[in-house]
Amino acid sequence: MSLSMTKTLILAITSLLLAASLMAFPQEALEGSIRGLKIWWEVVFPSLLPFFIVSELLIGFGVVTFLGTLLEPLMRPLFRVPGVGGFVWAMGLASGNPAGAKITAHLRKEKKVTRIEAERLVSFTSSSNPLFIFGAIAVGFFHNPALGIILAAAHYLGNIIVGLLMRFHGRDEETDTENEKPKKANLKTAFKLLHEERIKDGRPIGQLLGDAVQSSVRTLLLIGGFIILFSVLNKILSLVGIIALLSTFFTFLLTIFQLPTELNSSLISGLFEMTLGAQMASETSAVTLLEQVIVTSFILAFSGFSIQGQVASIIAETDIRFKPFFIARLLHGLFSAIIVFLLWKPLYINQQSIGDDWKVIPAFSSELTKNWLFSAWELVSQYGSLFTLVMLLLFISIRAREALMRAS
Repeated sequence: MSLSMTKTLILAITSLLLAASLMAFPQEALEGSIRGLKIWWEVVFPSLLPFFIVSELLIGFGVVTFLGTLLEPLMRPLFRVPGVGGFVWAMGLASGNPAGAKITAHLRKEKKVTRIEAERLVSFTSSSNPLFIFGAIAVGFFHNPALGIILAAAHYLGNIIVGLLMRFHGRDEETDTENEKPKKANLKTAFKLLHEERIKDGRPIGQLLGDAVQSSVRTLLLIGGFIILFSVLNKILSLVGIIALLSTFFTFLLTIFQLPTELNSSLISGLFEMTLGAQMASETSAVTLLEQVIVTSFILAFSGFSIQGQVASIIAETDIRFKPFFIARLLHGLFSAIIVFLLWKPLYINQQSIGDDWKVIPAFSSELTKNWLFSAWELVSQYGSLFTLVMLLLFISIRAREALMRAS
């Protein structure tokens, strides 16, 4: 039997087993599906949609080309990507996963980056946003906002290190024209390119806005499907004993890194869905806070197979390969965990010795709302469902109007 036929057989058997498991555990599958839908409906959709729409508008109006020209002297020497990579990096940091992959795929379709440059770019622009790290993880799970600082520092420093390492990716595959020296930044030239890009796009503002909404909602519907799928999958694997089987390997792995084996369940769950894994790590007893944060930092950086599946589906429409992204996530997880260990004393212990006010602030108290991150998280949690409903109705109305116009 050939390798291709063997792969087909394995995939078919896996699909059948998954279908059988869903029929055997319908109630548990429904619970997992509802949990994933709730995360997407209340948090993911309302927090990501504005950034997706704005990024589409900025690309259409030529602002990305403008910023790319100015950032070329910075991005090319450091990460060996064009200046537009600076925009992708900033948007990926601000809006979180999988915004970096979405914008990178868009730039690749428009030939603004080469395949190798796109693979480098998507590898280090994938990150959790500050709102999620401070609001959901530090305050929501650990009830300790001071942890947000060390988690964010480890997360973003780890991604920078990944970017510096990925600059060596694909050197043998690049041509001389692709590996060119950075051009000098010139404001006049950058503005000229911005104008040319807008004229080249040619769409009126109304059409551009409608296209941005449609493209963003379609991507978020895809993301929602992945979140629900992996939420159900994680539940099913736990019920059929696969999680218990994997725990033996991860117990050995945690022992190598001198971490308590009590964290293996949270680590395994985090490999599938990072929100669930981070929550389980925060609730694990009989371990120190440092050990909980180290595992949580690894989970956030690895992003989970749910996020990775979303990225894989987005870049599948281009020639960008998934393997470099997966390797980068492993490296990011390792670096983030190490950085937490190195920064624990200066960023957390020393801060606690200065004052213990952080420890006694309850989650979402009036003092915390002074910080815009926590205020924003409260707004997303409170009005996220309503925002999602309104935008979905807008998406449906736009699609219905287009269908009527085609029919007439």
